[in-house]
Amino acid sequence: MVKVLGLDGQPVGEIELPSVFRLEVRPDLIRRAFLAEHSARIQPWGPDPMAGKRTTAEPWGKGYGVSRVPRIKGTRYHAAGRAAFVPHAVGGRRAHPPKTEKVLREKINKKEKRLALQSAISATANPKLVRSRGHIIDGISEFPVVVSSDIEKMSKTKEVLSVLQKLSVMKDVERVARSKKIRAGRGKMRGRKYKRAVGPLLVISEDRGIVKAARNIPGVEVCTVAGLSVSRLAPGGVPGRLTMWSENALREVERRFEQ
Repeated sequence: MVKVLGLDGQPVGEIELPSVFRLEVRPDLIRRAFLAEHSARIQPWGPDPMAGKRTTAEPWGKGYGVSRVPRIKGTRYHAAGRAAFVPHAVGGRRAHPPKTEKVLREKINKKEKRLALQSAISATANPKLVRSRGHIIDGISEFPVVVSSDIEKMSKTKEVLSVLQKLSVMKDVERVARSKKIRAGRGKMRGRKYKRAVGPLLVISEDRGIVKAARNIPGVEVCTVAGLSVSRLAPGGVPGRLTMWSENALREVERRFEQ
């Protein structure tokens, strides 16, 4: 049995945890499932197979005192006699380009994927794992954090911030806000200039306004039980994300995973 906290942070009742929260945490399986989810988003890429080959260039042969590479035909114009087609020539083909046929996706069995998701859910009830991920959990007396289903109806950001403060989760949100930094490397040029730590996750049964109210709070993510994934519960394949569950969400978890 765990306490159900009201929007003021005070206990308003108790609820029995589903048996999925008592499963063994399998970091190896969680990691595999995360890689499978992550690699499924990768789009195959590669150049046009004919790139650099659209030329009539041919080698002159020996006896001209020049290297025997394919050369552009013609005389008395800027490209005549210039090397083409070969990898070391300007505008030539690539020697070993990435191929679209390359298998980029990591596969996982359905039963293993389901067990990994259940294991990631179980990890949210382990304070040692939550702390080891870097979350600040001072003031939180019981795991998992179960909140009254009234939180699903909230429609204003300032109300959500007030509730997070009373649930002792606000320190972790402030940690995420402080963590924003400019990424090292080429990613700055590719639309991912900033990096930020991962904050708390709120699992609900139905969105009645909370998603829009919480979307602008740094690091806070809201998802339904149907939208749960290993990537959300264990970002980077590391189990133990600080997770808050609404009362109705726990009941839905019980229906979904205990059939």
